[in-house]
Amino acid sequence: MATASSESNEASDHVVELIVRDASASSSDADADEKDQIAPLLSLPERPKINIFTAPYPRRKPRDEVTRLLESETSPLTQFILWIWNGSRYSGLLCVALSSTIYFLMGVLTNIFSVQAIPLFETAFTRCTIILILSYLWLRRSEQPLGGTSHVRIILLSRALTGCISMSSFLYCFKKLPLSQAIVLNSTIPIMASIMARVFLHEKLKVSDIASLACSFFGVLFFFREMLAREGQLVKAKQASNAHAKTGHHVFAILLGLFSSIMGGTSYCLIRAGAKASDQPLLTVFSFGLLASPAMGICTYVFEDFVLPGFQSILLMLVLSILAFFAEVLLARGLQLERPGKIANIQYLEAALRQFWSLAFIRVAPSFDHLVGVLLVVISVCSTMYIGPDKEME
Repeated sequence: MATASSESNEASDHVVELIVRDASASSSDADADEKDQIAPLLSLPERPKINIFTAPYPRRKPRDEVTRLLESETSPLTQFILWIWNGSRYSGLLCVALSSTIYFLMGVLTNIFSVQAIPLFETAFTRCTIILILSYLWLRRSEQPLGGTSHVRIILLSRALTGCISMSSFLYCFKKLPLSQAIVLNSTIPIMASIMARVFLHEKLKVSDIASLACSFFGVLFFFREMLAREGQLVKAKQASNAHAKTGHHVFAILLGLFSSIMGGTSYCLIRAGAKASDQPLLTVFSFGLLASPAMGICTYVFEDFVLPGFQSILLMLVLSILAFFAEVLLARGLQLERPGKIANIQYLEAALRQFWSLAFIRVAPSFDHLVGVLLVVISVCSTMYIGPDKEME
């Protein structure tokens, strides 16, 4: 109900009309007006809920993701590892360089803390078993599947088989051939990896890759030139003094060493194929340990007498096995990111570091051959790092 009142002023003819409304009606009308204003907003379609499974994330490069992780609060060591693993377009080259450095450290630890002679197959069995256990725990901890499609399983089985054959053949050659000859034959694996990548993966070998490989291999030959000549003379003298000596065994060991290098190069190609197909380089390490561990155990039982190692030897074998695991993982990661022909040359860094260690810390008298060999390998590796990867990681 509304009432009207008017007031008249003598000085003015203006009329002011005051309208008074009921309080209940006023509040209901105000609510109606607010609802009318909000109604268009409520009629809008509801926005879909967004979670980590439905959010349309923009496609980023792995470097951007790792850079974002590096900006979070992490330790400097973690930042360094993440940067090497996938934080740079040079990550493939850096992973292989770090893997070669770890192998060099393993050689240094063996020379410093070697206290007991352990048979080769027994050492290989221990190392492969530790690698198998660590890779299994890592895959389970990260909730990664242990297998994949049938195509991936075939690649992983082939990688494990070729790697196991290469290791067994090399250990046999290491026992039958002089040390320098066995090392030189093992140094041909990067060259074989480049050739096998050209055959199986149809990768092109650039002139720079061929030149780097040749330069590094000649550097290794300079390392062992004197030792090769001296051991060759000893072998000839032994054969001449022993009328019943059979040169066929020596030739067979050399041929087996070349076969080991071919299998090793093929294994590198299969590591790259398996890591790219499964998107998990650790699976190639796990598959190798799954086959190599029982194979080395059988070889230990058949060809060698078991030696019970002491406490210090056990501790050293555990440390070396853990380092070998990380070196294998880094090598597999490097092969996943870069083609074998590009990173094969960087593996010669281990030989150069060993020679530098002998000259600088063991105080071996420097010779012209050693200096030239170190210089050739360093120049070759530096040129590969300077040229960099073929294309940016995607």
